[in-house]
Amino acid sequence: MHEEMNPVFDAVARYFALMSDPTRLRILHAVCNGERSVSEIVEHTGGTQTNISRHLNLMHERGALARRKDGSLVFYRVADKALIAMCRDVCQRVSEAQEVKPTLREGLRNMIDEFS
Repeated sequence: MHEEMNPVFDAVARYFALMSDPTRLRILHAVCNGERSVSEIVEHTGGTQTNISRHLNLMHERGALARRKDGSLVFYRVADKALIAMCRDVCQRVSEAQEVKPTLREGLRNMIDEFS
C-alpha cells in the first residue's frame, strides 16, 4: 500500500461519514435546491431545533454547507455541489433496488437540475 494515500483515504472516510446519518441526508435534501433558514430546515426535516442545529453546525464545519446571517436568522445552502450529485446517485440506486414509486425516483433525478 502506498502510505502517501492514507491522508486521502482518511479524508474520503470523513466525507462519507458525514452523510451516513439520515438526519443529515434530510437536511441536504432540504437545501439542495436553494438556501433555507434554520426554521425552514427544521420544518422540512421534522427534527427538533436543537438536533437540526447540531447537524447543521457539523455539516458547515466539514464544508458541506455554507451559511450566512441576516439579522437573527441563519440561512444554509449547499457548499459542496458534488455532494448533491453523489447523494442523488446513491439515492436513485437504492430506490431502484427497493422498488420505490417511479414519481419519487423521477424527483431524485431532478434533485440537482440547477447544479448541472
